[in-house]
Amino acid sequence: MAMTGAMSAAIAGLKTHMQALNVVGNNIANVNTYGYKAQRITFKESIYNTLSAGSEGTDVMGSTNPQQIGYGCQVGTIDLDMSTGDLSATGRDLDCAIKGDGFFMVGPKDLDINSPDALKKLKYTRVGDFEFRDGYLTDGQGNVVYGFLTSNINENADVEDGIQNPADAAGTTVGNISTDLVPIRLPMKSNKTGEEGKAVYVGVGADGKNIDPDDANSGYDPATDLNGFIEYENLRIDANGKITCNNKDTGDPVVVGYIALGSVENNGGVLHLDGPYYEAGDAAGDVTVSTPNSAVTGYLRNGLIQAGGDVDPDTMLAGKSGVGLMTSFLEGSGTDLATEFSNMIIYQRGYQANTRIVTVTDTMLEELVNMKR
Repeated sequence: MAMTGAMSAAIAGLKTHMQALNVVGNNIANVNTYGYKAQRITFKESIYNTLSAGSEGTDVMGSTNPQQIGYGCQVGTIDLDMSTGDLSATGRDLDCAIKGDGFFMVGPKDLDINSPDALKKLKYTRVGDFEFRDGYLTDGQGNVVYGFLTSNINENADVEDGIQNPADAAGTTVGNISTDLVPIRLPMKSNKTGEEGKAVYVGVGADGKNIDPDDANSGYDPATDLNGFIEYENLRIDANGKITCNNKDTGDPVVVGYIALGSVENNGGVLHLDGPYYEAGDAAGDVTVSTPNSAVTGYLRNGLIQAGGDVDPDTMLAGKSGVGLMTSFLEGSGTDLATEFSNMIIYQRGYQANTRIVTVTDTMLEELVNMKR
């Protein structure tokens, strides 16, 4: 029985060390993958067979300790190292790397962002390989990037209505930024007589229409007054996630909006999906939405303000002032080859040692069978 127990323990050890080598292999395979977060495996002891539970001492005898035989090891945890990796220069103005915690938030155009679990349905990524396609800011896989748009909402609206007037370096207001979290897209092009080509800052409503439902006084009819997206030049993103360009038709400067960042309570609790994406599952905790360097402040709208006008503090766009963007960079892989090669040697030797237990146990069982000749 003891020998078969040794065989079982060794087999468990072989399986666990093979899993460890799988983790190392995946880390090394992704040594040049942008935004990759290295994994770390830990072992834990497997089940025990209790031969004696032990006993307490008496007036004449001391206590006895429990007697247990273990049956090997198993995988304890496989953790993600979510620390910021080294930055790789790309030379592309729309490439962005996050300096600090947080994720870019991407998803489909038609996601109902007002639904209670909308933030959980978005995908989260550290890879900011962005470009505009068909008027929308997308990542390399075609997912639309979410953020906050310049809008024509009443200039007198206050922060509690979800609007702020951010100032540029000279202190000049650059437009009204709606704090509705929406897919980022270019302004529309005016088709009105005398305003041809002018950028019209309209939001994207939950119904997908051009005119934001809250923007009742915009003065534009999407059916007749708007002619697609503006044509642009000099498109760029700054450290605050602000997207700017020049209207090609008029030459006017345009502030498209700001890229949003999503933060979770437990970075290690995100669920890895295919490619560079994560899901903010139950283990990740609640999602907090902000912008780099807290460039946009106020309250996240999208129907998240509580009934009766009370504002839920959890929806505040406070952000983290130390978390900014590095443009023209992408975050490199978190794989440390020196560490991975060292771990590979350690796990290979552990695997080899467990094979010796199997062969020795087999030899002993053979001797037992051949006792009677």
